[in-house]
Amino acid sequence: MGSIPDPGELSEMTHPSFDEFQRQASLMASCTLLWKELSDHFTNLEQDLLKKSDALRHKIQTLDHQTKESLDELEKREVSIQGSVQIALGKVEKSMEAALKALEKDGDENGEVDDGDGLLLKLKSFCLEMDSSGFWRFITGKKKELEALREKIQLALAECIDPPRFVLEAISEVFPLDKRVEKSDGGNDLGWACVLVLESLIPVVVDPVIGKSRILVTPSMKERAKEIAETWKASLEERGGIENVRTPDVHTFLQHLVTFGIVKREDVDLYRKLVVGSAWRKQMPKLAVSLGLGDIMPDMIEELISRGQQLDAVHFTYEVGLADKFPPVPLLKAYLKDAKKAAAAISEDPNNAGRAMHLAARKEQSALRAVIKCIEEYKLQAEFPPENLKKRLEQLEKVKVEKRKPAAVPANKRTRANNGGPMPPAKAGRLTNAYVSSYPAAPAFVRSPSPSQYPAGVPPYHSPPSMYASRSPPANPYTYSPEAAPHAGSFPSPPMSYPVYGGYGNAMAPAYQPAYYR
Repeated sequence: MGSIPDPGELSEMTHPSFDEFQRQASLMASCTLLWKELSDHFTNLEQDLLKKSDALRHKIQTLDHQTKESLDELEKREVSIQGSVQIALGKVEKSMEAALKALEKDGDENGEVDDGDGLLLKLKSFCLEMDSSGFWRFITGKKKELEALREKIQLALAECIDPPRFVLEAISEVFPLDKRVEKSDGGNDLGWACVLVLESLIPVVVDPVIGKSRILVTPSMKERAKEIAETWKASLEERGGIENVRTPDVHTFLQHLVTFGIVKREDVDLYRKLVVGSAWRKQMPKLAVSLGLGDIMPDMIEELISRGQQLDAVHFTYEVGLADKFPPVPLLKAYLKDAKKAAAAISEDPNNAGRAMHLAARKEQSALRAVIKCIEEYKLQAEFPPENLKKRLEQLEKVKVEKRKPAAVPANKRTRANNGGPMPPAKAGRLTNAYVSSYPAAPAFVRSPSPSQYPAGVPPYHSPPSMYASRSPPANPYTYSPEAAPHAGSFPSPPMSYPVYGGYGNAMAPAYQPAYYR
């Protein structure tokens, strides 16, 4: 065994080096850094846990509040059953009285209905008898009394034993598929009647105590409404896709979903395409909200703007309260600018020869009326005073009236120099028993005034009112400066030697169809 070294000798042999000191210092710094990282990590974890805890606490409170509201709603529903039954019994008694009055009233089904009471009794008689086909024929034949129907149909539907069934049977002739053999009545378009009846059904099926949160539709009728909706969706391919579906059909389908409360979350993309494609309809903004499209409304508004439908975008903007995000004044300014460009393009189109001025002026008039109405509806006069727009519209209307005034007829007889009386014809003295009438002779053919006699931008025909009711906004910084519509050039004058055909001196102006019910 070796001998153990003396401690004194060992201490003298070991000499700490500078490298060892640096190594110890580096190790200490690494430990300190690692400790700081771990400390920060645990601090972040603690903060995250606190945030999640607060979020969970908030969710628990929200759920508790929702649970309480749901329980209160259920209790209210349970308590309201008795009240709803009493209301239903009262309606039955009223229906009996109305049925007796209907039996006492003797009238033909197709007879004339002169007053509102007679119209209501007629509608109620169909509803009391559940004569859906007669009801439908009567409604479709009264389009000219649309406002009166809108007011009375709701009251009449309340007399039905099963209003949802009655309505589905009534519109089944044209929705979801048109079953008519001969589609010649009213241009095949009965969508206005479908929408009118479906809208009138909503107040009838809403619970009178709770409100819209409960719709009084039986499960069997709701299931039937779902089947009808699926049938309509399946027919889209036969119609040529969403792009080729007629707007009245789209409006009827969407109103059908809202009326019966059968909106599906998985069909939101379909609803969006249908709404955007028919956005010019007045009811579309409200329907979009009822269909659950409120969350994607900003994207829909941007899509409308990109498609050049600024006026429609303004309607949707005000419906969901996004006027701050999408200011209406620039949108309406862009709409007027696009309308001017469209009018210029129409006037330059060689296919519109002979009527370019009329079409261009009508386009400008339609845009002006739409913007003025928009300003008045949303009370934007302070931001966009409509005076200049109204002046321009009055100018176009005034020129149009002047265009339609008859031209002065040149004198066709000589006048006496002494008393201004009529002179006999030049050859009257040569004729035997010549008769001189004291009445002026019939005027000869008068040449139509040349278009150059009127200022440029005057439409030769009366411009019909805009089909789309618009609403608008711009202000002083965006005053609209009237510009004359493009001049289409001069037109050749008719020969003077041509006689007047059929005794008519002026051609009849083309008639335009009235705006579609919206």
